[in-house]
Amino acid sequence: MKGKPAYDLDGFTELAGELVDRIPPRLCRNLNGGFMVLPEAKKEDEFYIMGEYLEDPVLGCYIVFYYGSFAAVLDGEPAEVWQDELFETIRHELRHHLELMAGVDDLAREELEELARLKGK
Repeated sequence: MKGKPAYDLDGFTELAGELVDRIPPRLCRNLNGGFMVLPEAKKEDEFYIMGEYLEDPVLGCYIVFYYGSFAAVLDGEPAEVWQDELFETIRHELRHHLELMAGVDDLAREELEELARLKGK
């Protein structure tokens, strides 16, 4: 690592809470598991996963943010970059939720197309 991250786990969790509180409640309808921060990083192949929208038969629908992924990707970046990236991740994962409620899956299709481009396929 280049140095101390702009946010430790507790600070990141607090920031996530502040940003999530800005979301109009109507957009979080049926997001019964809410939002959570996990300390680990998550990777898929060579790509870090910053957040995920998950559906579980017991836990319901919820959004997870991976602090370790943010720390790995944003190493050495100032707090403002962390804030922007987290806000963008919140918007992205919330879009998955809203599309599920609307019965569409456009964002998942866009992600697969982007991944194929990044992998050169």
